[in-house]
Order: sequence, then C-alpha cells, then structure tokens
Amino acid sequence: MSVSRDAGSAGTTTTETLLFRGAQLEGSGAADLLVEDGRIVEVGPGLSRAGATVVDAAGLIVLPGLVDLHTHLREPGYEASETILSGSRAAAAGGYTAVFAMPNTSPVADTAGVVEQELALGEAAGYVTVQPIGAVTVGQKGERLAELGAMADSRARVRVFSDDGFCVWDPLIMRRALEYVKAFGGVIAQHAQDPRLTEGAQMNEGSVSAELGLAGWPAVAEESIIARDVLLAEHVGSRLHVCHLSTAGSVEIIRWAKRRGVDVTAEVTPHHLLLTDELVRDYDARYKVNPPLRREEDVLAVREGLADGTIDIVATDHAPHPAESKACEWHAAANGMVGLESALRVVQQSMVDTGLITWGDVARVMSREPARIGRLAGHGTPLTEGHPASLTFYDPAPVRAFTTADLRGRSANSPYLGRELPGEVRWTLHQGTVTVADGALLDAPGVRA
Repeated sequence: MSVSRDAGSAGTTTTETLLFRGAQLEGSGAADLLVEDGRIVEVGPGLSRAGATVVDAAGLIVLPGLVDLHTHLREPGYEASETILSGSRAAAAGGYTAVFAMPNTSPVADTAGVVEQELALGEAAGYVTVQPIGAVTVGQKGERLAELGAMADSRARVRVFSDDGFCVWDPLIMRRALEYVKAFGGVIAQHAQDPRLTEGAQMNEGSVSAELGLAGWPAVAEESIIARDVLLAEHVGSRLHVCHLSTAGSVEIIRWAKRRGVDVTAEVTPHHLLLTDELVRDYDARYKVNPPLRREEDVLAVREGLADGTIDIVATDHAPHPAESKACEWHAAANGMVGLESALRVVQQSMVDTGLITWGDVARVMSREPARIGRLAGHGTPLTEGHPASLTFYDPAPVRAFTTADLRGRSANSPYLGRELPGEVRWTLHQGTVTVADGALLDAPGVRA
C-alpha cells in the first residue's frame, strides 16, 4: 500500500484531508472516499483534491467503524488488567471506533458520577468513543435498582444497563428494570446465568466435562433465564438484549421470541463462533470463560443464528486479566478472554470465509446494529457523503499467526495466540482522526509516529 499527496500539500496535520482510492465499499464495488473535517465529503470514482493525503486502498474493504456493545475496560479499580486508555488503543487496533464499557468496575458504575468519569477518560484518550453501560442494580448485587434515571440524564446519557458478570436473577427486579428504562428508550442487557444451576461450574456440562471430572455448566442455566426474560419483556413491552448467547437452545428461544414480536436482541462473541469445549482438555486457562466454550453443535447453531438474523450482533466480551489470574490451576483461574484486536479476523474466518455472511453483513452485525441497539449516534452510519468518518479499512488477504505483538492492551489472555487467522486492520479513523495508519497503531490519535 502506498501513501502519497496530491500536488499542493504542505505537511501532515491532525486535521488533514484524506483521499482513499479504490476501496471496496463493504466488500462490493470499488470507490474513492474523501475525508475532511471529520466527515465523508465525497464518494465516487476518480476523486482528487489538492493537498490531500492519498492512500492507495485497492484490495481493502472499508466498513463503518466497528462498534462493540460489550467491552470490559476495568477502570476505575482494576487498572492492572486494563485502563480506558489501553483498552481504547486495543479497540482502535482491532478496527473499532466505539466501545460500550461494562459496569463491573470498582466502584461499580451504578451512579451518574462514575459513568461521567468513564466518559471523560474516554474523551481524553481519544482513540474511540467510550460509551458507559450502567449497572442495573446497586453494586451489581441484584437487590435494588441502581440510579437508572440519573445515569440516563447524566452527560454520559446511558441507554444500556447490565449487571454483566452477574445475572439479574430476581424476576421482580428484572421486571421493574424493564419497565423503568422504557421511559427513555433504554435497554436491559442480561447476563443469562441461573446462579443455582451453575454453582461450582468449571466448564460446559457434557461429555468432555464428564471425562475431565470438572463440574459442568448446563445449557439450561442460560436458556431458562432467556426464556423467562423474553416473556417479561413481552409482558411489559420493553427492550431486552441478551449478552453472549452461547447454546443451540438459546438460539431457538430467541428465534421463537422474535416470531412472537418480542423486542429482543442478542449477541454472540467471536470465541463462541470458533472455539469449542474440546480445548479445555489441556487445562489451559486461556480457554476459561463465562459463559463457557460449548460443544461443536452449539458453535454451528450460533453461526447459523448469526447468519439468518436471529442473533443480531457480534460483541467481543473483551475481558482482560493480569497474567497471575490465568497462570494458575484451572479451578482458581479467572474467567475471560481479550478479544478486541482479534474479533474481525475471527469473524472473517468463522463466518465470511465459510460463506455464511458477506462483508455487508459484517458491517451490520459489527457496526450498524450495535450502534442502533445502544442508541449511539454518529456510529454505524452509511458510507455516504455527509456522514461521520468513523471508518475501518481492512485487508482480508493476509493469513498469519496471532501473537502478543498484535495485542495493544495491558493483558495477554487471548485464546488465539499461535493460531493462524486471516486479515489485518490497515486504517482506523475515529470521527476523521487517524488512529491506525498503514497497519500501525499511532502513539497519539492523528499524529503519525
């Protein structure tokens, strides 16, 4: 790939005009894109602009900037694992321009003050839009509703609420939460896990857990909560979002609920699209995650569900941990995987290269729909004139092993280390500001290293 300038240029600035030539618009026809003052100002063949930085984008797929509805940034409280700055850098490296930050921080993001602090830290970092998610209950303890209205009215304008990591198990509290957020168009994002059915669970319940002698996590622990909650959402006429759906039965419940007209959406993680519980046989804690890796049959079912629209989006559930939380016995290891830098590559391998979805579908499930569900303006917008220039330019051709050199956060608990994955993010623009240029993450957004 080459980068040059049209005649008349006079140096690089953070507000430079960028002309990308020959990119494939969501994998379809090639066109040039002219970016200026944070917006797409022209799309079409044979564009030119004096003084513009010209990027040869032939062979690259341009997508609306990726949006992750499920990211753990750990700050405040757990900065040894991740910070909003380091997580934002990891997101930009993976092609993301917006992430929704989960509330399991210390203090928990259950007040207007905490979510406004997270918003300010994201703005200061500058790599992506950081949109806080508020806790449903105080301290994520499941006992009483948090300050949902105050968080919604705050400068962070929270519209997604979740106790992720904990299920809102009390049906009355779940009903009240669903009713409350209706007033301002909010959504409750449920971590579907019946706590009584998963006490002491170490991995997916099945033949592998039986062979290894590990306590199993049954699929019904997820499916029973989803079934209950879609009925509650239907009853009160509110929006429900199901986090990290992982079983074939869960796909069928969501399919059934959508046929009934329930306002429910669902997400699947990249790792549940690719990895199975067979990987647990080596007791490598990189593969310990919540919900657990499931059977091959479940992987195939969630792929089908994403392909046919039953599952609405891909969300990373990026969950960084320091090395000592994973370099220990399986039963003591923390749940979670980092996933921002690898997500697009995994989706290419599991969904695009298998012929299940197109690049236009990728734009839908990794940008447009997450932005719509989260009510996040300025993201997931069409690749047409006048829209914000939050963009991802991706090369699907390379195939190489994923390594620690690909990671930009503070933690290295990736399940893909050493695994060959296709593709590479070449450019990321956040509202017109370059964060990744020629495949290199910039030390400061918009400033070439």
